[in-house]
Amino acid sequence: MQPHHFWQELLPPAPPAPAETAAHDAAHDAAYPARLADGRRLLLPIRPLQDSGEGLASLIINQASFAVTRALAADLAARLAPLRPEIIVGLPTLGLTLAAAVAEALGHSRYVPLGNSRKFWYEDALSLPVSSVTTPGQQKRLYIDPRMLPLLEGRRVALVDDVISSGQSIVAGLSLLKQCDVRPVAIAAAMLQTSRYVEALAAFDADIVENIHACFATPLLVRGSDSLWRSA
Repeated sequence: MQPHHFWQELLPPAPPAPAETAAHDAAHDAAYPARLADGRRLLLPIRPLQDSGEGLASLIINQASFAVTRALAADLAARLAPLRPEIIVGLPTLGLTLAAAVAEALGHSRYVPLGNSRKFWYEDALSLPVSSVTTPGQQKRLYIDPRMLPLLEGRRVALVDDVISSGQSIVAGLSLLKQCDVRPVAIAAAMLQTSRYVEALAAFDADIVENIHACFATPLLVRGSDSLWRSA
């Protein structure tokens, strides 16, 4: 596939793999086939982690087609609906694309976006530093518009990001909401990228780990002597 072809369409469900080539043992060339609950597959490019011999499946949701974004949002909305979230909070930057779509799929008229840019009416007390796996070495701050606080007070909140990897961004979002006296009923993301996030989230709030919802999960991949990628 050409780089710009990724994330543009969902492939139909494939027949179950034989036991000897189960998904966790399968070899992959340049793409990892992530499966949604209905069996449809989304091919994700595999990004090598420098010269470590390890790699990660990648999702850049603001480069995805509208059809794929709607499908992922519908999947998450169906997972969140039993929890009756009353407002969706989105994490910047790519999480905002998904959060807006999830809120709309749930029938909401709006959502609350967090941001990295300080407007002059923002309050420093309603912000904190945050870093991301995809932007190493870049220290940012996470803000909430104080005018949005009445939308959160006493309501059932779900916190949405595009990908949960190390857990740093989600913990920052949870920490900021805690400063606002808000504890989400759920966390949602299109992809859980390995399980590294569990330790960080459990250290912050052990119970919240049970309320994480995602369209699919992808493993840490290692490149073999045949140059193919397999689950670690």
